[in-house]
Amino acid sequence: MLNADQLLAKLYALRKDYADDPEDETYQAIHHAFMYISYRMGDFKQYVQEQMNKEAEKEKKGE
Repeated sequence: MLNADQLLAKLYALRKDYADDPEDETYQAIHHAFMYISYRMGDFKQYVQEQMNKEAEKEKKGE
């Protein structure tokens, strides 16, 4: 699983891919998600870490 910084970088790259049409709904969704997450990076890092921990627990249990 990607870490929080890598996930944000992927969103940034996607946002750039759609930047030629700022009225496009996909661009708007990605842009607002990117902006919100970048402002709440601490919370996002915590969320991603929790998800990584859950995945690690599943792997330990063999799920």
